[in-house]
Amino acid sequence: MGFFDKLKAAFTKTTSALSHEIKRIVTRSPKLTAENFEELEAALLRADLGVGMTHQILAAAKQAFETQGRSGLDFVEIAAREVEKSLSQGNPTLASQPAGLTVVSVVGVNGTGKTTTSAKLAHLVQQRGEPAVLAACDTFRAAAIEQLKLWGERLNVPVIAGANQADPASVAHDAITAAQARSAKWLFVDTAGRLHTKNNLMAELQKVHRVIGKKLEGAPHEVLLVLDGSTGMNALNQAREFHKAVTLTGLVITKLDGTSKGGAVVAIQRELGIPVKFIGVGEQADDLQAFNAKEFADALFEAR
Repeated sequence: MGFFDKLKAAFTKTTSALSHEIKRIVTRSPKLTAENFEELEAALLRADLGVGMTHQILAAAKQAFETQGRSGLDFVEIAAREVEKSLSQGNPTLASQPAGLTVVSVVGVNGTGKTTTSAKLAHLVQQRGEPAVLAACDTFRAAAIEQLKLWGERLNVPVIAGANQADPASVAHDAITAAQARSAKWLFVDTAGRLHTKNNLMAELQKVHRVIGKKLEGAPHEVLLVLDGSTGMNALNQAREFHKAVTLTGLVITKLDGTSKGGAVVAIQRELGIPVKFIGVGEQADDLQAFNAKEFADALFEAR
């Protein structure tokens, strides 16, 4: 199954309901009325696209209606292209340093899949022939350290870990030293899951980043927020708070292999201007894929 097909399967419930509702509203009358647009607005908001994106789609549809008339209006296609346009802003690739080590901090709340994502990212770059190291900085959950070590063995990626309950910043510091000694191109730092509402835990994350920056100037070069694709608009609140604390450079959306609320991805990207860089559509090492805005938009609206 290709990436586009996996996305369509992930969005089955969301897209079938959204597409059906849009078609019902648009085909019901020979011309689009204010009432039609109100119903379309409600349908888009129910799909978690957010107020800003919803209004952008409606404005584009109104403009098309005014210039082309009802017969030339394909609302689904207009909506897909507006979403694609929004999601295409920003650089979707990992920012690699021209020389030396590139440090990527992987952050997020509990249970989003940060440890698995860190390992899959390391696997992805190693597939390109770029050596990677993993840092087990989730030191408060022994299972996280063991999980990362298992991934490291499976994917042949070195894992730097400290003792259980060790200082995460100290582990990150040592991991940079170890990665540089190995002439690695990448270091992926798996941080502890933390509620975005807990100020002390967010301060701890800031400390980890400060130590990383002192050890290697400019690091971390990427800060990726891992979001559970099934949580809908709650993910937007998480993104806002993490972005305030550590300045995010990209988003990784996981758990899109089940019934998902993909519209929230669009709302987050549009409000915060943070590019989506990767998307997870399965449990295998190769199921973390580089983000493709057009395929995502088409899958969300069943545009092809």
